[in-house]
Amino acid sequence: MHAAIIGLGEAGTLYSLGLISLGWNVSGFDPADVPTPEGVRRVDSASELVRDANIVLCLVGGRAAVPAAESVAADLGENTIFIDMNSASPGVKELVAAIVGPQRYADVGVVGSVPEGQSATAVVISGEGSERAAEVFTALGAPVEDIAGAPGDAARRKLLRSTFMKGLGALIVETLEAGEHMGARDWALGQVSAEHAGGAESVERLYSGTVKHADRRGHEADEAADMLDALGARSTMSRAAAKSHALIASTVSMSDEELFAAYAQVPVANIGDARDRMGMVDGGIRALWRGAKAVGRAHTVWVAPGDNKLLHESLESIRPGDFLVVNGQGHIDRALLGELMAEKARKRGAVGIVVDGALRDLNDLEEMGFPAWARAVNPSGPYKNGPGQIDVPVAVGRVVAEPGDLVVADDDGVIIVPRTEAVPTLARAQAVQEDEANRRMKIIAGENS
Repeated sequence: MHAAIIGLGEAGTLYSLGLISLGWNVSGFDPADVPTPEGVRRVDSASELVRDANIVLCLVGGRAAVPAAESVAADLGENTIFIDMNSASPGVKELVAAIVGPQRYADVGVVGSVPEGQSATAVVISGEGSERAAEVFTALGAPVEDIAGAPGDAARRKLLRSTFMKGLGALIVETLEAGEHMGARDWALGQVSAEHAGGAESVERLYSGTVKHADRRGHEADEAADMLDALGARSTMSRAAAKSHALIASTVSMSDEELFAAYAQVPVANIGDARDRMGMVDGGIRALWRGAKAVGRAHTVWVAPGDNKLLHESLESIRPGDFLVVNGQGHIDRALLGELMAEKARKRGAVGIVVDGALRDLNDLEEMGFPAWARAVNPSGPYKNGPGQIDVPVAVGRVVAEPGDLVVADDDGVIIVPRTEAVPTLARAQAVQEDEANRRMKIIAGENS
């Protein structure tokens, strides 16, 4: 039997290992630079992944659920079961089922801690493919509740549970952090543990899990509140829990790698909507080749019109993850960078370049896969006299970029997000993206939106 895993994060790894222990052949795909679980055959594309698979487990997170389904739908076998394990709203589940085909779709709601229960964590399953999916999870040793029903029904059960669990997690975080400030964290932990069947270990697990996954769990709490509103039930505590998770997420530091990977899944347009269209570089600066996409920290350069002396010098101080942001003062008669400088920048770890000015060697930039945005393309080379400055605030496309700010760019354009606002902006942008997916689902279904 062949299982295909989309998403090789923590959950994807644990389910991969569980299936391997049953004697399954397991292949996996993840566009992020994450480790490949032992025994998993990693492939380079999602479409290649699912060919000849008996089951496909999708564990990419709610905001990537629709793109993930779209990437494999055409290559799914007639008898392949698509097991949607993403924490997404019922509306997103319905859209994914329509994309992959309702007859092969199973909506799986995980109703426990996967790090604790691993592949034997309890699940609720709905959709036309629920019976076959239930056989898989039963074999893994998981308590299974097959409610049949429609896509999204299992997600609704999971959200109903979340109205309690996410609020409990948020309350534990507030209580223990207040205890820390008072110098009485151990006492507070003891009080909470005495009222909690799992004891101190379970309380600490809820605390650390809530802090680690505050962003995702906050969205889930919001979705739970939406569901309660639709039912006509009171959602006061669920709304408060969602706000509390958002505050926790905004104060939790993320590594650059985690931040870049998360932003890479969100279109620039959605980020712009989340920031009330602020920070959007003007439309005169465009991607120089179709499909260009990059996320990184601003490595800023200010040059004289048509002169790239300081841009040359800036390449020596590039760090992996840097995004060159160059104020060329809108001058488009001379290119500030071509294939040779781009190759050097790429080798040093630069993820791309945005120039308020001109670039050249367009075909070579595309061939080497170096994402580039500029106001124009011009074959004429630059002067090399100076002056200029490196790592100073620069204006690009009527937006000021500070060194270290987050730069996100795709086919639509470029946005600059202040570094201190990157984490809360991400949460809002992901919410915008998911809302649009839900609205698209309604349009496909023939509803007005």
